[in-house]
Amino acid sequence: MVELLAPGGSPEMVREVMEAGADAVYVGPRGWSRRAAAFELGDEELKECASLVHSYGKKIRVAINTLPHSREIPLLLKKLERFLSWGIDAVILTDVGCIHAVHRAFPELPIHASVGCNMTNAQDYAFFRELGVRQVVADCKLPWEELSAIRRAGLGVEVLIHASTCFTYIGQCWMSSYARQVWHLDAEGKNHFLGSPNRGGLCHRLCLAPWDVSCRHGTAAWGVKLRNEAFFLLEDIPRCLELGVSTLKIQGREYTPALMGAAVRLYRQLIDSCLASPRSFDPAPWYARLEEIKRLRDEQRARRTAELLRESIA
Repeated sequence: MVELLAPGGSPEMVREVMEAGADAVYVGPRGWSRRAAAFELGDEELKECASLVHSYGKKIRVAINTLPHSREIPLLLKKLERFLSWGIDAVILTDVGCIHAVHRAFPELPIHASVGCNMTNAQDYAFFRELGVRQVVADCKLPWEELSAIRRAGLGVEVLIHASTCFTYIGQCWMSSYARQVWHLDAEGKNHFLGSPNRGGLCHRLCLAPWDVSCRHGTAAWGVKLRNEAFFLLEDIPRCLELGVSTLKIQGREYTPALMGAAVRLYRQLIDSCLASPRSFDPAPWYARLEEIKRLRDEQRARRTAELLRESIA
């Protein structure tokens, strides 16, 4: 049975998506998961969420998709040992060295390779499987034949069905850090970077600002927008189910719990409807509901982006 995976940007959101019908939730420990601290969880919050999720009979994953320094690897392993004692079900990792270290330290812990690993071919899939990865979060740009290749490699496939694209590869962009980067060490010794999501901070979303393109003879274009758009796979969900995709994932830790609850309810009902009658499934009636969710999502994203752009030039 396919799994519906939802975001948990706060304890309130975790409860909301559980009530809405998610099969699993992913959360980020503060400073380790490419989000602003407001949408990550402190250790005690994470512990409470693990208990809550398991009370629903569902699963919780911890996203550690940043690129730590060498001295931070022991901190990561210590944190994971604590999280395992609270019953986390899997960990999402991006850094190859972290995947190797975590698998050696906790060989029974399921490791999912983040979309930030940017796998694009069968050799990538085989390599990560040898490292101990059990499931791959596929890049939004991967064609259907590559998703099939991941399955043939013996890995689970996780597909983003409600997300944002990026004009570059996720985890490989340093644009934000050129504009502004400050950092501080927390009590445990983890370095938190403001302006570098790759290193445990947040992105200022400079790619979403309007750009002027200059050349030797002056300005060639004004207000150019780079491609970074909303991404919805509503009508492709039946094909995902037919392909045997393991997980359908909703992004959105930075949105309101109510909005993510509405998104989860939509996809839960859509998936159940499709599974019940795959031959007669019609996506058209679902689009009206999706349009309202998209409208609210765009409003919240635009507001958050404006805040971050103001911070970047402050």
